[in-house]
Amino acid sequence: MTKKKFHFLGICGTAMGAVAAALKERGFVITGSDENVYPPMSIFLEERGIKARAPFAAKNIPQDVDLVVIGNAMKRGNPEVEAVLNRKLLYVSLPELLRNQFLRGRHNLVVTGTHGKTTTTALLAWIMEKAGHKPSFLIGGIPKNFGEGARLTKSKHFVIEGDEYDTAFFDKRSKFVHYLPELVIVNNIEFDHADIFDNLEAVKRSFRHLLRIVPQNGMVLLNGDDANCVEVAKECYAQLIEVGFSKNCAQRIRDVAYDEEGSRFKLGDKVFNIPMVGEFNVRNAAMAATAARFYRVSDAKIDNALKSFQGIARRQELRGEARGVKVIDDFGHHPTAISQTIEALRHRYPGHRVWAIFEPRSNTTRRAVFQKALPEALARADGVFISQVARLDQLPEKERLNPKAVVDLITKSGRPAFYEKDANAIVDLIVPKLKPNDIVAVFSNGGFDNIHEKLLAKLKA
Repeated sequence: MTKKKFHFLGICGTAMGAVAAALKERGFVITGSDENVYPPMSIFLEERGIKARAPFAAKNIPQDVDLVVIGNAMKRGNPEVEAVLNRKLLYVSLPELLRNQFLRGRHNLVVTGTHGKTTTTALLAWIMEKAGHKPSFLIGGIPKNFGEGARLTKSKHFVIEGDEYDTAFFDKRSKFVHYLPELVIVNNIEFDHADIFDNLEAVKRSFRHLLRIVPQNGMVLLNGDDANCVEVAKECYAQLIEVGFSKNCAQRIRDVAYDEEGSRFKLGDKVFNIPMVGEFNVRNAAMAATAARFYRVSDAKIDNALKSFQGIARRQELRGEARGVKVIDDFGHHPTAISQTIEALRHRYPGHRVWAIFEPRSNTTRRAVFQKALPEALARADGVFISQVARLDQLPEKERLNPKAVVDLITKSGRPAFYEKDANAIVDLIVPKLKPNDIVAVFSNGGFDNIHEKLLAKLKA
């Protein structure tokens, strides 16, 4: 592609901003716009000589633009989207741009799955970094070892989180089918993204499409304990390795042990240590280790990287402690992720009470699809608080999750549970109930009205 003047719609997204900056370094002329422009991305772009314009407006698109990159969140009705179509400009999605400008000809390591892909991608990128490969990476979170979610280098290796969400308003295929995979990790497959997938079978179909394009000299690493993963790989032409706890797995995870500092497990003949707890984190690490072995990274270097892994922002992240109460921030919003995180916190803080505060905010958890699964997951905590469903006006009442019904089911199971409208009401109600050594885990894929700081401030007061 020889185009030189690019305009980004939604430039303040982590991936969009990183790709825009990398193209600027290559000599391209970059402009962009977003609904709101704010730190840290606004500072990141300014430091690289890119002015982000806000809000969206047709006049933001330069008259002599060669190519418009349209972000995943853009929809019809956006003034710049309409201008692109009316002016008949050349446009692409971000995954298409990545494929054509950065991924072609490289060793692309694509990490997929309903859960754990952000952590696994970060682990694998860090292993490759410590092994001296200086990989490019694109991660849907901020790994603390790197301090940024995306980096584009001249390395042959590109570690990328493969999201099954759709590509753009004009391309409803999953993003990951654009990523020219040489190695694919499939952590697990469950129903999610109810706004774009009708059922589990539709999700599995997308994963089948991905596995069909892995070359014969490539590699697919599957969760061998997950029947859905095994099923979608039946028609795969690439080499397959099943990783997991069951006896059928070629790379079997054994001898797992937990303590307050982390986890220890055996993979093959080698014992690895990670400073994270929980079966799901052990599996994430085992997947990353097996992938690195495919690229001939030694077990010693893998172990060194795993031991020094600092985690991901908003993944079991300790936000603060007041009056002996620890406040944990977690991005978990799917019932399985919530359940696994609560279990992991019990391993890290044995004997402590664990409270769960949940905001139904994702496109799936706002809907009624998890009406039965959410009470089962949240009831693993010692006490539960649920807020009002986010963006109520966007869903008909009959399609919405009913938080009060979730609370009623948890209460019937013998756990205290409460429904409150917002963060302030939850903070007011929970603080008198907290005791020293309690753990409060806040589950939300958004800011949740800064509930973590409000909770800590009220505890201190």
